[in-house]
Amino acid sequence: MAERPKILVTQKVPDPAYPLLEAIGDVEANMEEGVIWPYEELLRRGPGHDYIYSLLTDNIDARFLEAGAASTPRLKMVANMAVGFNNIDVDAATRLGIAVSNTPGVLSDTTADLAFALLMATARRIPEAERFLRAGKYKGWGPLLFCGAEVHGSTLGLIGAGRIGKIVSKRASGFDMKVIYYDVNRMPAEDEEKNHMTYMSMEEVLQQSDFVSIHTPYMPSTHHLIGEREFHLMKPTAILINTARGPIVDEKALVNALQTKTIAGAGLDVFENEPAVEPELLTMENVVLLPHIASASLGTRTLMATMASDNIVAHFHGQRPPNIVNPEVLG
Repeated sequence: MAERPKILVTQKVPDPAYPLLEAIGDVEANMEEGVIWPYEELLRRGPGHDYIYSLLTDNIDARFLEAGAASTPRLKMVANMAVGFNNIDVDAATRLGIAVSNTPGVLSDTTADLAFALLMATARRIPEAERFLRAGKYKGWGPLLFCGAEVHGSTLGLIGAGRIGKIVSKRASGFDMKVIYYDVNRMPAEDEEKNHMTYMSMEEVLQQSDFVSIHTPYMPSTHHLIGEREFHLMKPTAILINTARGPIVDEKALVNALQTKTIAGAGLDVFENEPAVEPELLTMENVVLLPHIASASLGTRTLMATMASDNIVAHFHGQRPPNIVNPEVLG
């Protein structure tokens, strides 16, 4: 019988994840909800585990991976409970023969829902109006009170048309929106027709859209993909929505675009230097800010949690993890 592996779970995750891990190994877990171990604490605790169950806020860098690879038992895999994995140095993991997995697919619908909720909330000034009412300022209906932007019949531009982008397009169809998109990989014509999406250059998407929603992964080539130049291409009435990754948008350029009325507003679930937010954004009424909750439905987070466990269990049993990021390490 194989020796039971040692598994470290770095943050409190939904309960169904733990029995799957406990069935195969000895689990050490951070059970304090909302507590994120500082990097040095993570580095102290990590070595000596076969498996690391990590989250997007954990910095799994080359130093951490090298310490794990040099320990006994040797680190074999990092299972990230997130679709993204830019918190992990995948190149270093691959060099060291450490598998990396993620949790794609299960959060697509939930994230698309949140993206559209942000679009609606920003366009119709919902948070601003609610704050106004709660502050006791509402004195009665007025013809110009909190007039926002039309959503139905407007043009939605998608930057990135993968799983989430396609679902956002589906949501938009219910509002009779015209959907245009840019992606480095244009979809086949039959898929464009099926999804009611029209391909354009990125410049054309920015110029023609009433709402621009970002759904591209974060990588070196998409760092500050949306910056000063791109904001100046957008309509002065346009609203930017970002539920992808914060560093895709140059946050200082966004602040300037909002202050100078280059664009009309923004709905943000992610930030360039999370958890820090540009202070100016916190004071702007035309910006809706959320604390990275796009996948935060209980059902979706539970599926993500068990998927991360399933990846570890599969690896332990000598099987290919269902969501392996660097399959070349499997031989």
